[in-house]
Amino acid sequence: AVFLQFMAVIASTWLTHLFEGDIAVNPKRNAILDQTRRWKFPIPYILTDSLDLNAKGVILQAFEEYRLRSCVDFKPYEGESTYISFVKLSGCWSYVGDDGTGQNVSIGARCDTKAIVQHELLHALGFYHEQSRSDRDDYVKIWWDEIEEGKGHNFNKYEDDFITDLNTPYDYESIMHYRPFSFNKNESIPTITTTIPYFNDVIGQRLDFSEVDITRLNRMYDCAETHTLLDQCSFELINICGMIQNEDDNTDWVQTLSSPSDGDHTLEGRCRDSGYFMKFDSSSGAVGSTALLESRILYPKRSEQCLQFFYKMTGAAGDNLVIWIRSDDGTGAVNTIRKIHTITGDGDDAWKIAHVNLKMSKKFRYIFQGIRGSAGSSGAILIDDITLTETVCPSLVWQIRNFTGVLATTPVGTSIRSKCVYNAEGYSFGVSVYPNGRESEYPDYIGATLHLCSGENDGVMQWPAENRQATIVALDQDPDVTLRMSSTRSFTSGRQKFAMFNVLLVHDSPNKSKMPSCRCYRGQDYGWSTFISHNQLQRTSFLKNDDLIITADFNDLTHLIKTEVPITPMSHII
Repeated sequence: AVFLQFMAVIASTWLTHLFEGDIAVNPKRNAILDQTRRWKFPIPYILTDSLDLNAKGVILQAFEEYRLRSCVDFKPYEGESTYISFVKLSGCWSYVGDDGTGQNVSIGARCDTKAIVQHELLHALGFYHEQSRSDRDDYVKIWWDEIEEGKGHNFNKYEDDFITDLNTPYDYESIMHYRPFSFNKNESIPTITTTIPYFNDVIGQRLDFSEVDITRLNRMYDCAETHTLLDQCSFELINICGMIQNEDDNTDWVQTLSSPSDGDHTLEGRCRDSGYFMKFDSSSGAVGSTALLESRILYPKRSEQCLQFFYKMTGAAGDNLVIWIRSDDGTGAVNTIRKIHTITGDGDDAWKIAHVNLKMSKKFRYIFQGIRGSAGSSGAILIDDITLTETVCPSLVWQIRNFTGVLATTPVGTSIRSKCVYNAEGYSFGVSVYPNGRESEYPDYIGATLHLCSGENDGVMQWPAENRQATIVALDQDPDVTLRMSSTRSFTSGRQKFAMFNVLLVHDSPNKSKMPSCRCYRGQDYGWSTFISHNQLQRTSFLKNDDLIITADFNDLTHLIKTEVPITPMSHII
């Protein structure tokens, strides 16, 4: 504790000299070009108890994004000589690169979002801001007269003997780029504008890593693979990602090119001679005819996986899409087969998203089985854009159809609500979306909130539901999961949040061990009026086939309340 207080005093001194707004300056540092400042993985970390509980949760979320997209990894501190100590000081800031002796990253008030943590960790990993590049004047204009007095140093640029762009283009979309109004003295006049006007509304995004951010990170650390991405396929190549047809079934899945009447999910027919998917024709053959498409053999490192894919079932209802697992039988052969999930066609000819939780600890294959359901079947089963990650699937997945129509017809301040689902603990919750703003001041934003619902487990659940992190995601539907720039926001419940739901339980249920079956109470909404802007929604792949996909979780963070560990003094390290 004394050491952390000492570090806080040192950090507060550096705060008066923060460079580019969120970089704690060490004048002896050469950062990105200095090989000695690059980290060895996994990076030891400490979550000090000065942090808000929500900040601890989003830091762990940010770690998972690095593991998904790069070879960067993190581990709890165990006495190493170098480490990152996450603290709550004034603002959001970091040093640049590894100083070899342990250093702070501050996640202060209003810094507790996944994207901000990702940004600060990129500083720690050795990256400066995008507009610091030596060639930045070809791409942006700095309006020096509009910068706050004494803040001009935040817009310095550096020559290529100090930093490197790693042979990548200037990136307006970088999570490391300044916003247009950074350090401005007039709230309506920007300090930085882009040479290509379109990007004035893009710079400064805090959704997620850009494609170039990931390219640079992987080049800098010579990443050959990621930690948690097991497989993904959009079926654009003739090898169909190493998937194989089973020889013992009746027919095959066929790699099929999009057509105006039968478009794929990846490209939606936008490019000629591209946009493929896999198709099982269920319009002919005997009832029960089947085709099996098997993945290559996969080698998990964790014990939980999430299989996400898009599917479409055309024609009459009744066809089946079955997910199987073929796993190690104990001899090294992948022969033991087990059914995991079944989807039955409902006559709704539309692309839908599916998430299937797997729990595999040994090598395995996943299998898609198409089955013709009846003699009257007249359509096909299509699958596309498969992603398999070593993560847990979200508890709530909500696919909102015809979202541009919803935008056109929903008044400001009016919400639409998802179905209620259960989290792993047994709490029932749902999400509300305000297509044209939750409040009249923000009609150009989508609002998003989470609420608790009454459910069958209410009599035994903890009330109020404290120390739970609510996370809502607007999913970027890019077929490559490493390039998705989804919008993710989180808050953590306390005694005030969701207390109203507890009051309803106490006053309206005469038998507290069981809720009345004929009534359903909804808790108060908590969330964001400015979850994502309409402009952001139109970029990347938030709306595919005019569908907006929202996912949400409500997870227990009680185990993170006390996470701080003592730091081993350098003199004691052998």
